[in-house]
Amino acid sequence: MTIEEQIVLNSINRPDHIALIAGDEKVSYSQLWERCLVAATNVKKKYGLKQGDRIILSASANIDFIYAYLGIHIAGGICVPIDPDTNESRFELIKASTAPVCTMGTLLKVEGTSTIPLSNLLESCDVVEPFRQIEIDTIADVLFTTGTTGAPKGVSLSHKNLSAAALNINTFIKNTADDVELLALPVSHSFGLGRVRCVLSKGGTLVLLGSFASMKKFFGCIDRYHCTGFGMVPAGWGYIKKMSGKKLGQYADQLRYIEIGSSFMPVEDKELLCELLPQTRICMHYGLTEASRSAFMEFHSEGKHLNTAGKPSPNVDIKIFDAEGHLLLNGEEGEVCVKGNHVTCSYWNESKDRFAKDFFNGYFRTGDSGYLDEDGYIHLKSRIKEIINVGGKKVSPMEVEDILNSIPGIEDCACVAMPDPEGVMGELVKAFIVTHDESLTDTAILAALKPKLEVYKLPAAIERIDSIPKTASGKVQRLQLK
Repeated sequence: MTIEEQIVLNSINRPDHIALIAGDEKVSYSQLWERCLVAATNVKKKYGLKQGDRIILSASANIDFIYAYLGIHIAGGICVPIDPDTNESRFELIKASTAPVCTMGTLLKVEGTSTIPLSNLLESCDVVEPFRQIEIDTIADVLFTTGTTGAPKGVSLSHKNLSAAALNINTFIKNTADDVELLALPVSHSFGLGRVRCVLSKGGTLVLLGSFASMKKFFGCIDRYHCTGFGMVPAGWGYIKKMSGKKLGQYADQLRYIEIGSSFMPVEDKELLCELLPQTRICMHYGLTEASRSAFMEFHSEGKHLNTAGKPSPNVDIKIFDAEGHLLLNGEEGEVCVKGNHVTCSYWNESKDRFAKDFFNGYFRTGDSGYLDEDGYIHLKSRIKEIINVGGKKVSPMEVEDILNSIPGIEDCACVAMPDPEGVMGELVKAFIVTHDESLTDTAILAALKPKLEVYKLPAAIERIDSIPKTASGKVQRLQLK
């Protein structure tokens, strides 16, 4: 079933159960479904949406956004969620690519574009059109990537992709209809939007916070609504820890689960979470927009493997292939490739022949380099396009970064390739670091690295910067540093 069909069942089976909470406003499942049908009717009658038409939707974590998002799907449209802070050039690129019938919601950095307030979709209409079954193989969303390794791509996700991903995630995390989840993630990206679908398809309650900016509101909502779980990226945990210390441990008996996004997180932080929340199911995923949450690990039960990306999610298969598409054995490094119903059905405006090149024998090529160990755990090395070639020897930026991040005084870092000024080695490693420790010299950093790295992996240059560029989900944008 599509996500929407699962929600309509929840509205029938548990009509009075609370689906959404935002401040003092509470919306039951019957109310949610009624308002989604009104939004679907209005988007067709007032704005002329036809089957397969696109609508750009400014994605803010509020109740009206959820009505609009689901309503567009119910009406047969394709939703193109974007960040309210999207700049003008990116917006124009997305608009030219998708040719939307309209843009809805508030855009903070785009001038001269007419947008439709989301509240317009809830205006009363004479006759609300009944729900008609959605073809599960049709496109539901087009999500534009954040471009960590190149120009943004429109990732097409079918209703089948979205439903399969929600099933896989809920199965691993063990979500139930009695869960109350605090949402403090952006809903313009795969992680946050996925949490919306997971909770509502399961029949749970979603508390819309918006962001982690205020720890008072964060903990206040956990107390007030007795939240049983939430999602966060590693940077979010860093902020919680910085602003509130070990306070999260006070909710050890209340929090059933936490889902953590895929970007670097020190093992020490993972161990600290285990210490603070000994009974909580702490789940960290690996995935990308094209293949949401393809792997998972749970910190307590898999504590011996905290330096890995976990194992394939339920209903997902992962294999490693070489550059020619040959299957590799455990321990052999190559490209991580994923198979499952959650994998993108296409790239927007890309031919089927070109899209087929993104697969090896039915497995989607993630662009990540890594290997599977003998226990089936995934060890990630780096993005293939970001591997540094030092005189023919391959260096993973992540390997150097992991050791840099362990040096006291270094708050964050990223490594990229730089041309060898002597023209001998081709490329060398350059490290960008964030530190406020003025006594931490380059000599001290190299001295800490030398016992742990081969000579060719040592940074030939170290540059101090204020912050490392990252996507909203916390992934390092190394190409911006070149």
